[in-house]
Amino acid sequence: MPKMYSQSRPDHVSKDRVPKNETINFILNYSKALSVISYKNVKFEALLN
Repeated sequence: MPKMYSQSRPDHVSKDRVPKNETINFILNYSKALSVISYKNVKFEALLN
């Protein structure tokens, strides 16, 4: 297993990948709308949208 993680990346994988602005906006908006409520050791996730 350690041998797999120590290998270098293949040539076709770019090191300078940058996500699109639409992707970043989607993740930010989702995280703003997500609400996690804890009640008696139970967590409820609510999407406030």
